[in-house]
Amino acid sequence: MTKKVLFINQEISPYVPESEMSAMGGLLPQKIQEAGYEIRTFMPKWGNINERRGQLHEVQRLSGMNLIINDTDHPIVIKVASIPNTRVQVYFIDNDDYFLKRQMTENESGEEYADNGERAVFFARGVLETVKKLRWIPDIIHCQGWMSSVVPLYIKTAYKEEPSFADTKVVTSLFQSQLKGSLGGSFKSALAFREVTDELLKPYKKNFDYVELGKLAIDYSDGIVEAGKKVSKTLLNYVKDKNLPLLKYAGEDFADAYLEFYDTICPNAE
Repeated sequence: MTKKVLFINQEISPYVPESEMSAMGGLLPQKIQEAGYEIRTFMPKWGNINERRGQLHEVQRLSGMNLIINDTDHPIVIKVASIPNTRVQVYFIDNDDYFLKRQMTENESGEEYADNGERAVFFARGVLETVKKLRWIPDIIHCQGWMSSVVPLYIKTAYKEEPSFADTKVVTSLFQSQLKGSLGGSFKSALAFREVTDELLKPYKKNFDYVELGKLAIDYSDGIVEAGKKVSKTLLNYVKDKNLPLLKYAGEDFADAYLEFYDTICPNAE
């Protein structure tokens, strides 16, 4: 049986400007797919993505679900496109409140959006609900970027009984910090869903900054990747203290290292 990997990415080149993270967001799924794995890839439909240039189109059969976050209904719109010159298809999570006419982490003035935490929760739950709807069961979920940092928590708690995710292993990639401030006091309440309660979140600070968000992801992951050249030493030491499998920075020729790491994390899927 072919091993299946779900990539949940914050950024993918060429849909957003080139960066260490967006380059890996596009290259890693491509390399893993070329190695014979079955993949699915998701990212937010940031407001600065040119839909016409990227040839995005809505997937009607997947759109239409609603998520309740902080007592407000938010409809999910799913769009899809293929990365040029590859066989990699990307699903985009869209919503008028969180993404339409808005940039990525910061607005045009360089200020971080006050609801970035809610946006991350909407994106994470939107991806997981869409994967359920696809009736596709990943062996590994690989999270790249702070926008996917709440996914490990949900997989190991709120979604642990779901057939799509019951046996899934979670890998989190750590990059250089992309948040200047914190996600605000409303983030914990936005996270609340099923088993994710105030009690469960007590060990964490009220205001989640990049390091606190990284700790949350690490606590519920099965393996960690040092994916950038300037990863927080605090987070790397935290991984070491947790005695979790860690893939050190693999450089530009990374494909074999990632494949070997996947086999370590998930040896039973063939």
